[in-house]
Amino acid sequence: MVPGVKISPSILYADFLHLEDQVAQVLSAGCEYVHMDILDGKFAADISFGPRIVAALAPMIHRAGAGVDVHLMIEEPERYVPRFVIAGADIVTIHVEASKDVQGTLKAIRIHGARAGLAVRMKTPLLSIQAALPLTDLVLVLAADPGEGAQAFPDSCLARVRRIRELLDGMNSMAELEAEGGITAGNALAAAEAGAGVLVAGDSVFKTGTPIAEAVHILRDAAEKIPSKAS
Repeated sequence: MVPGVKISPSILYADFLHLEDQVAQVLSAGCEYVHMDILDGKFAADISFGPRIVAALAPMIHRAGAGVDVHLMIEEPERYVPRFVIAGADIVTIHVEASKDVQGTLKAIRIHGARAGLAVRMKTPLLSIQAALPLTDLVLVLAADPGEGAQAFPDSCLARVRRIRELLDGMNSMAELEAEGGITAGNALAAAEAGAGVLVAGDSVFKTGTPIAEAVHILRDAAEKIPSKAS
C-alpha cells in the first residue's frame, strides 16, 4: 500500500475544444494538482500555451482546493517566472538544462510567492541537480524529452526516482517528488513505490475512452494498490 499519492493530470493531452469542462472533471475526481506543460518550440519539441491559459483556469482550480502545477519546458525560464506566478501558478518548475542561473531562478520563484520546482531530463546526470536540491519544493523526473510523450515510465527512470528520493530524505527535505512521462495504471504503483508522491498523467486520464473521473480513480487506485471493485 502506498497511501497519499497525488494525481496531476496534464492538460496538454486534454480536448482543448472542451478544456474548461475537462479540467472541471479532473477536479471533481479529486485531483490535487492540474499540470500545465509550457512548451516553447526551442527547449521543447512543440509549442503549447502561455500565461493566459493558466490565468483563465487558475480561479476554478483554486476554488476546488487544488494547485496549479506549471512545468516550464522553455529556454531561460527566469524571464517568465513573474508572469506565471501572477497568472496563478502555485508551483513553477524549471529545467536544470534550460536556466542560466538555476539556484537564482528557484529563489526568485519563492520570492514571487510560488513553490519552486526543478525538473531533470532522463539523460541528464543527477549530479547536475544536487547543489540546487535544498532550494526545491518539488523535483520532477521526466521520462521523455520535453514535449514528447513516453510509451511507459522506464525502469531507468524508476532508478532515478529512487536515487532522488534518497537524496531528499538524506537532507530531510520536504520537497515532493513528481514523475512524468508514460504514467499509466500499469506502472503507477512502481513509480509510487520508487518514491514518487505526485504522478503526472496525460493519455491515461484524457484519452482512455472511459470517463475522465473514472480514469483518474483507476490511476489512483493502481498507484495506491487498491483492489478494483471488479476483482
